[in-house]
Amino acid sequence: MRFPWGWLGRDLAVDLGTANTLVYVRRKGVVVDEPSVVAINLHTDRIVAVGTAAKEMIGRTPPHIVTLRPLKDGVIADLDAAERMLRHFIQLAHRSRYLAKPRVVVAVPSGTTSVEQRAVREAAYEAGARRVHIIEEPMAAAIGAGLNVGDTTGNMVVDVGGGTTEVAIVSLGGVVVSKSVRVGGDELDEAIVNYVKKEHSLLLGERTAEHIKITMGTVRPGDGDASTPIRGRDLVTGLPKTATITKAEVREAIEDQVQTIVDAVQTTLDQCPAELAGDLLDNGIVLTGGGALLDGLADRLGEAIGMPIHLVDRPLHSVVLGAGRCVEDFEAMQDVFLPENRR
Repeated sequence: MRFPWGWLGRDLAVDLGTANTLVYVRRKGVVVDEPSVVAINLHTDRIVAVGTAAKEMIGRTPPHIVTLRPLKDGVIADLDAAERMLRHFIQLAHRSRYLAKPRVVVAVPSGTTSVEQRAVREAAYEAGARRVHIIEEPMAAAIGAGLNVGDTTGNMVVDVGGGTTEVAIVSLGGVVVSKSVRVGGDELDEAIVNYVKKEHSLLLGERTAEHIKITMGTVRPGDGDASTPIRGRDLVTGLPKTATITKAEVREAIEDQVQTIVDAVQTTLDQCPAELAGDLLDNGIVLTGGGALLDGLADRLGEAIGMPIHLVDRPLHSVVLGAGRCVEDFEAMQDVFLPENRR
């Protein structure tokens, strides 16, 4: 007779990202991929929407409904909102298991402090987890990219996320050298908003800036003829206005942020142990994360450091797939988790 432990729920892996939260369910794969946004009614203190529905409300709500992004720069900025969002996603992953109490693996940036890690654990426990394990994002990304992280061979991962860029060299199941900079997709969006405000006297919304980044964003020199209309509020008259922005302007707008990412990679390479340097020349660098899809970024990195850059097949899912491999085989992957008493 099969023992009835089904009520405990299947184990989960969570990529609790600044821009998007992804949930992997053991033996099912990725079942949730939603924006990390919560809409709350201030009158009733109830959640109005979570994820995609909440993101569509950004900039469009009456005063008593606020849209929150519980994470900023890769870490929890609003613990209560993060708990409620995580609970919603866990329940979404376990639609028929209202008493689900799964073990949860959560990926966090490598630069998080012990206080920030405790906030993540607390949010997961409050959301219904019975046990919480934490893995660093670059390690999860390396596992998700199919690298053999337990081998003596060194591998380098660059994970360009929504709030942070994680650069790490991994070997023997651990992070040898890492660099975390709080530059990612959000900062690129903000740079576009500031550029358009300065050059066109036009105030853009958050979603419009993100759309420009996705459709027009490039770091390729000379790729600047294409243009697109943009709509926002004229800062002089206060009236709605339409302007035009080119790819060359977008490239100029995000140049400082792209250079910060390049500098982080070069800094990490400077700290690489000599024994692992040869491995990196042979293996190249794995590029992943949503920001890896920025047109020309792989080529820009390759030219700057003189090494081959490999863009993974599913850059948006690398971290959650790596954390998912951990929940598929907890016992074999124990060494990659961070200890609870880490300082």
